[in-house]
Amino acid sequence: MSQLLHLVIGGRVQDPQGLEFVDLKALDYVGVYGSYAEAVDAWRSAAQRSVDDAEMKYVVVHMHKLLEPDHQH
Repeated sequence: MSQLLHLVIGGRVQDPQGLEFVDLKALDYVGVYGSYAEAVDAWRSAAQRSVDDAEMKYVVVHMHKLLEPDHQH
């Protein structure tokens, strides 16, 4: 079984409905996690810190899907 990696990042977005970040140099790299549950906990914590700022968005990136796109997880 391969390792399932999840990256949590956030930053200011052009449109709260989209995923286009305004300044890639200013992204908040929350961390890399070995399980989706850990990543969601980190995402939730980071998102709650910026809940009053509609232009701040945090996301979970499934890194394992990028590293092994043909592998079924």
